[in-house]
Amino acid sequence: MRLCNKLYMMGIAGLLGGGCLTGCAPSEPTLIVSNPSDWDRTNEMVEFSYPEMVAQYDWMAEGFRIQDEAGQEIPYQRLANQQVIFPVSLKAHGKAVYKVMPGTPAPVQPVACGKHYPERLDDIAWENDKSGYRAYGPALQRTGEKAYGYDILVKNVTEPVLEQRYALELNKEARAQIAAWYKAGEKAKADSLARAISYHIDHGNGMDCYNVGPTLGGGTSALWVDSAIVYPYCYESYEIIDNGPLRFTVRLTFPPTTLKGDTAVVETRVITLDAGSHLNRTEVTYEHLSQPTEVVAGIVLHPENPDGYRYDQAKRYLAYADSTNNTQAGNGLIYVGVVFADTLQEACVDKGHVLGFSTYKPGTTFCYYWGSGWSKAGVPTMEAWCDYLTHYARCLAQPLQLNIK
Repeated sequence: MRLCNKLYMMGIAGLLGGGCLTGCAPSEPTLIVSNPSDWDRTNEMVEFSYPEMVAQYDWMAEGFRIQDEAGQEIPYQRLANQQVIFPVSLKAHGKAVYKVMPGTPAPVQPVACGKHYPERLDDIAWENDKSGYRAYGPALQRTGEKAYGYDILVKNVTEPVLEQRYALELNKEARAQIAAWYKAGEKAKADSLARAISYHIDHGNGMDCYNVGPTLGGGTSALWVDSAIVYPYCYESYEIIDNGPLRFTVRLTFPPTTLKGDTAVVETRVITLDAGSHLNRTEVTYEHLSQPTEVVAGIVLHPENPDGYRYDQAKRYLAYADSTNNTQAGNGLIYVGVVFADTLQEACVDKGHVLGFSTYKPGTTFCYYWGSGWSKAGVPTMEAWCDYLTHYARCLAQPLQLNIK
């Protein structure tokens, strides 16, 4: 889990503890992570500044490893913003000590990763060990199809699978064979091969069984003007900032629009998904918007389960149990959720969505979290899902603390 609140990180200088009194730095830094909360924390990412560490320990520029107290190597990732992240699990009010030492880190298998798929109408699709997601691009918009929100691509394995799914779904030879069989009247053969390559069918690792259409889908945000959702369309440009193994980050920029008298209002989203988290951290800004405007984050309510939503304004979450787009196929339930980083001003059901309201102020960033779980992959009930969202919101309020000695 990546928390919107910055980790409390004490400065490197002056934290040498009982070491040198002459101002020299110890040869290898120690990372002490503390849990200030009354509950356990699991697989949360903590981070430190790589340039600041190298300034104190120049040998780190040649490579370093991180080990826990048992001598086990801990995976880490250097980010584009020059931070280093690594996962930590702690008991309530617990502490863990990690040693940074010279050496070449062991290879880490990608967990959180994604890519651009121009061959599938400019999809940006990404995943971690919990779920996969998709945002639609300009090629889809040019077709006239309206798909505004985030798509959810459920999975029940921890390794990356989306690239394999796209390769099957878009296999040109298989698609040509299917077309030839249909043309020859061999419908059974064509249908069989179509099912074998479709990512809308579970072949053992999950599937795409979630409908988006002209809605906010699985947790998209939008401005709220004159009691209506100002739907964004597809992104105009993208930049993949971090691409695994532990964090995926993408920046999506949307076409300019006119809003409340402001011309060329440009929305930008920075979406981050960490290994081990069910939720994507998302930072939204609106350039050239001159006045405070209500903003909503929402989840579409599908007709298969119109009453399957919950929200709790005090606990800052929205939740929905989506019955999938084929309730007869045994696809389980997709649990969709939104958590607000700060105050959730209002929550309600309107415009076919469960919505949470906040206010966007010009020059600031609206930060919130959205994501999913699957009843066939570790999230058994709506109660368990709401407990997860509640726990997540509580963790945002009490971030882990990192000291460097």
